[in-house]
Order: sequence, then structure tokens, then C-alpha cells
Amino acid sequence: MNPSTTGGSGSAGGASDPNASNPIVSAANGAPSKLPRVMGFWDVLLFNIATVLGPRWVAAAAHNGASSISLWILAAVLFFVPTALVIVELSSRFPQEGGLYAWSKDAFGEFHGFVAGWTYWVYTFFYFPGLLFASASMGAYIGGIGSARLAQDRTFLLAGSFGLLLVAVYLNLIGLHIGKWLQNAGGVGTYVPLLMLVVAAALVWYRSGSATHFTWATVLPHWDWNEVNFWPQLAFAFTGLELVSAMSEEIRDPRKTLPRAVFGSGVLIALIYIVGTIAVLVLLNDAAVDPKSGVFQAITAASGILKVGALGVIAALLVTVGNAGGVGSTVAGIARVPFVVGVDRYLPAAFGKIHPRWKTPYISILVQAGISGAILLLSQINETTLGAYQILVDAAVILYFVPFLYMYAAVIKLAYRPDRDTTPGTVLIPGGKLGVWIAGGLGFLVVLLGIVLSLVPPGETENKLLFEVKLVSGTAIAILIGLALYYRGAREKSREAQAPSGAGA
Repeated sequence: MNPSTTGGSGSAGGASDPNASNPIVSAANGAPSKLPRVMGFWDVLLFNIATVLGPRWVAAAAHNGASSISLWILAAVLFFVPTALVIVELSSRFPQEGGLYAWSKDAFGEFHGFVAGWTYWVYTFFYFPGLLFASASMGAYIGGIGSARLAQDRTFLLAGSFGLLLVAVYLNLIGLHIGKWLQNAGGVGTYVPLLMLVVAAALVWYRSGSATHFTWATVLPHWDWNEVNFWPQLAFAFTGLELVSAMSEEIRDPRKTLPRAVFGSGVLIALIYIVGTIAVLVLLNDAAVDPKSGVFQAITAASGILKVGALGVIAALLVTVGNAGGVGSTVAGIARVPFVVGVDRYLPAAFGKIHPRWKTPYISILVQAGISGAILLLSQINETTLGAYQILVDAAVILYFVPFLYMYAAVIKLAYRPDRDTTPGTVLIPGGKLGVWIAGGLGFLVVLLGIVLSLVPPGETENKLLFEVKLVSGTAIAILIGLALYYRGAREKSREAQAPSGAGA
């Protein structure tokens, strides 16, 4: 990679990895990492589960009906598996801080690297509010069926959302050695309630049958354009495995740890999405499922049928921790992208600073949290809670998928470098360059289709024009702000390069 001017980074701490056979350098400037390596295999596996797996996607799939079962399978085969293969190859060949940003920059140059990194960071401004909204909605079930009405209460949802955001930000500010435990608890807290749901649904089905009649006709995909906006959400629900790659320099022996953790978590996630959706539909009719908190509607229904009142409360407590972990993992991973871009000087140099005591990219974390909180408030203007939630989800999908287009194109371009077959410790996509084209091409096409379909308003949207205006203007403004910052940074770097030697680098 081309070395760049160094920004204002912090103090030393864990400059090299004694467990790694090859020294790993920063994506930004070719210098050894100054971020401590604190994550092992189980940390990365649980981080992936906390980041990718979401009960709200199970609820959204169940709300869409039994056809979601086949759509999950198609999304896993055509998108999730190819994406996992791409991420494993890129992260084992280029285990650098910055992940998608570093890969795109390496393949296509600094401008395209910035566009990928910027949209990858900015998507969280829309993703966090949607995740927080859904998390607070699920948290309403901690009080049992009597508090379930709070899942639709705007004041409760906003207060709960900001509470979760503050906890996640604080724990990641004080250090990944502390913050990783939130991510670990998040992985467990997300997976266990879904297992509880599956077991409860199996018992209810055995005792009294299913609320949904499953046939081949209902399980196969329904190409209904009124519901087409939902399809990209299934692909989006499978994303997030790449996030931990942005923290490669904080992982012990990343070339071995990342592939094992990606494949292991991928199998667990795909399986629970499919059986979890079936479980919700066993307990509830699809029309009755809330797309934000339907998992807990189903668990509450099961607890009533099985006469185990504590079931819903325990699951809600666990998933609240799980959702906090999901927010925490996203805060931790995404904040590393503007940190590296800040070191590269395309964002203000403050983004490249490491906290002198906690050794974390604290400016990136704080800016990320502040803007997300503001968008959470703005999204509520003239919208129902469901409409506001849907706009946030669609904007997040569009912005998030732009860097994925770069990632799939990058794996194809970088496959033609002569060092692909000679770099030790790499895990390559099977099938040589043809395998790379198949995996990268499938991912690219699915993501491109997802961007297009996200622009189609869902069938229940009352004011489709207002929905489109908010969605398109919000995403366009976010990208234009990034381009303005890039050209500002490029001009400053150009002036520095033309300055006399020693005039102040």
C-alpha cells in the first residue's frame, strides 16, 4: 500500500503481536499498530454473533410470512456463504486496521477507499437509531405482558434507545479490554433467547399445533411487489461478519482467528435465523407479528400456553443485554474506520487520535454517537413509530451496501496480484480465480439489487412520496458531505506535499 502522512495518533501500547508469525502494519501509514491486541477466538465469534444476529430480523421475517423461510435459505446460499468466503480471503490476506476501507483503498486507490469507508461509517448514523428503537421495543417485555404496550410508546422507546447508546459508548470509550465483555455478553444474550423460543415453540406445536399452516405453496417465495421492500432486509440481516476485520490489529493472531470465527459464527447465525422464524410462526399468525419485537410477542404467547410466566421476562432480560452488545460491537468496529481515515488525513486529524489513558479512538466514537442520537430524534418528525423505523432501516441498507460493492469488486481485482498464492497463512476462496468471480459476482449482484429494492416504499406506507423524499435526500446529503470532506483533506495533503522539506509534516 502507498504510505500516507501520519495524523495525530496517541501513545504506545501493544505495538506488536507476539502470537503472529508475520508483523502486521497499519492500513494508514505502514507503522506497527499502537492498539493493544485483546481479542481471541471466542471474543471474535461472539462479537460476530452480537453484530450480525438480530431478533428483529427474525420478527420481520415472520411478519412477512412463511415464504421468508425459503428466502432465508436463498439469502444464505446466494449471499451469506459467498460473503463469508470473500471476507475470510481479504481479512487473512490483508489483516489491517480499517477492514473494508483498507481493502477498497488497496484495490482502487484513496478516493474509492474513502467513499467505501465514509459510507460504511455514515450508515451507522441511521443503523443505530433503528437498532436502538427495536432494542427498546423488545426491552418493554421485561415487565411481562402487562408492560408490552410500551413497545409502541414513543417516549419509552426514545428513553430506552438513548440509555442503551450511552452504556455502549461508555464501555467502548474506556477500552476494548472492557468493551469486549459487553460484546461477549451480547452474543450469548442474543442467541440464548432465540434457542428458548425454538424449544418453547416445539413444545407448543407438540401440544396444541401451529398457528401457521405450513405448505410448499406458503413456504416458497411470493413475488409480491407490495412486500418487495422487505427482501433487501434479509440480505442486510446477514451482514456484519466484515465488521471485526476493521479491528484486525486488536485481534491475537488474526490470520488464524478470523477465518475460524467467521465460519463458526456463520453456521450458527444462518441456522437460528431459519428455525427462529419457523418458531415465531408456530406461535403467531404472520399478520399479528410486530416487525420490531415479534420474537417477544411469540415468547410471551408461549409462556401463557405453557404456563411458565417467567419465560418471557428472562428472554427479554437476556436480549436487552444482547442488543446492548450489538450496539457495542458496532460502536467498537465502525469507529475504527474514521479513526484510520483520520490518520490518513482525509477526515480531520482529531479522528486519528487515541485516548492517552484508554487507548481507544475516542473522537470517532463520540462523534458517531452524537450524530446517531440527533438522527434518532429527527426521524420521528411526522412519522408513526413503524414508519420512522422503516426509513431508518432502508437508509442504513443503502449506505451500508455501497462499501459492500467495493468489497466484492476488490476481492476480484486483488485476486490477480501475484502474491495471492504465496502469502503465508491466508485462507483463499476455493476454485481459483473462477471461484473468486463467482463469490464476488454473486455478492455484488445481490447487494446492487438490495440497493434498488430498498428505494421501493413498503406496502403499508401511507405517504409514499414523503417516504421517498426523506430516504433519498437523507442518503444523498450524507454522501455529499463525505465528498466535501474528502476534497478538503486531499487539498490539505497536496499543500503539505508541495511545502519545503521539513516545513511541518
